[in-house]
Amino acid sequence: MYNPKSLKADEFINHEEILETLDYAQKNKDNLELINKILDKARPRILGSETHCEGLTHREASVLLACEDEEINQKIYSLAQEIKEAFYGDRIVIFAPLYLSNYCVNGCVYCPYHNQNKHIPRKKLSQEEVKAEVIALQDMGHKRLAIEAGEDSRHNPIEYILDCIKTIYSIKHKNGAIRRVNVNIAATTVENYRKLKEAGIGTYILFQETYHKESYEKLHPTGPKHNYAYHTEAMDRAMEAGIDDVGLGVLFGLERYKYEFAALLMHAEHLEAVHGVGPHTISVPRVKKADDIDPSKFDNGIDDETFAKITALIRISVPYTGMIVSTRESQTVREKLLKLGISQVSGASRTSVGGYTEAKRPHDTEQFDVSDNRSLDEVINWLMRLGYIPSFCTACYREGRTGDRFMSLCKTGAIQNCCQPNALITLKEFLVDYATPETKAIGEELIKKELNKIQNQKVKELLEKNLSQIEQGERDFRF
Repeated sequence: MYNPKSLKADEFINHEEILETLDYAQKNKDNLELINKILDKARPRILGSETHCEGLTHREASVLLACEDEEINQKIYSLAQEIKEAFYGDRIVIFAPLYLSNYCVNGCVYCPYHNQNKHIPRKKLSQEEVKAEVIALQDMGHKRLAIEAGEDSRHNPIEYILDCIKTIYSIKHKNGAIRRVNVNIAATTVENYRKLKEAGIGTYILFQETYHKESYEKLHPTGPKHNYAYHTEAMDRAMEAGIDDVGLGVLFGLERYKYEFAALLMHAEHLEAVHGVGPHTISVPRVKKADDIDPSKFDNGIDDETFAKITALIRISVPYTGMIVSTRESQTVREKLLKLGISQVSGASRTSVGGYTEAKRPHDTEQFDVSDNRSLDEVINWLMRLGYIPSFCTACYREGRTGDRFMSLCKTGAIQNCCQPNALITLKEFLVDYATPETKAIGEELIKKELNKIQNQKVKELLEKNLSQIEQGERDFRF
């Protein structure tokens, strides 16, 4: 029985409800009257001085996904772009993953870290090695990390993760500092989530991989991750522990994409219904080649056009949620998705343990092949040439604007009063401290142009003062 307020995985991600939804969508995929009503419901509306979006249910969004009419698809893309611009503007948040350990006891068949892979070198960073990796990331200009580790209670206990977080936050190298550590580790207990909260993490991220229970159990044949309910209910335990920013995601290609899409939105609806706030972020990774893994063995892969439509529909359905695409995807694909809803991208990523300090990039411990191998400076340069404002901002997290507090500001559009100045401030830090001359010149012109757009004279004067102080060597301003 489907019940979004239930805390049981098979009730808030209900198989029968998903099948009924897919059947309903298929039957109505050519119902243009219904489809246009759904699109109209999703459009931003101005109420007073604020912009509001209602979003879509998993069933409404599934109808749009099933529709094959090209004119409707173009309307979907245009609407996604309109919503993205309304709430996120031209800002793109920048981060990097940091792999701590590839020891893992699980048997996940799509991941090279699975415990049956006997030829992959196993490695775990010491705290000195963590420090070296962080300094290398700081020297690029990164301020925000997402730490990753395999599930292994002996090699990677929660105490090890906490020690790594403490080390990361403690390192101040030149003008560098990591100001937000997001955590992507295996499902754990309420007690351990409380420890992560106390350690000052940003977002807790956990990909579902697949919501199809039967497929999930086959894809995770051994290890603690085999427990579908424990994994799927992890976000509820995290929120119970006080972590109010959580990040969802499925690994597209493992199961039928229409099934995953409906279930992902059901999970977002569940978090909103139970905790009063939906996911802070949604990631959209696709299965990629890696050591011991051939993506062609999975017969549910999606092409770039379908991938773009899924991205656009997630943006329309959950308009206030941040959306992430990593260096799994090529520059070309990422460029297309930026217009359709993506608000965060990784840059200069290494998906291997110790990858940022190795003289020669190690491929034998990569979790997946990186498709976008550009340097961080090149990514920043590219974004600015496309008209985006690269942002290293972490102010909301440090000012307590998280969970429902962040969402309430986002839903009214008031968050832009914080995000736009902070984006420009942190971009200025990057330009002064790390950018090549060409990137700096492009960035300074962009900042000048954005300053001219600011109508609030007080905000403009304060921002100009902060930007000037950064030139003089001061750092870490925030609105």
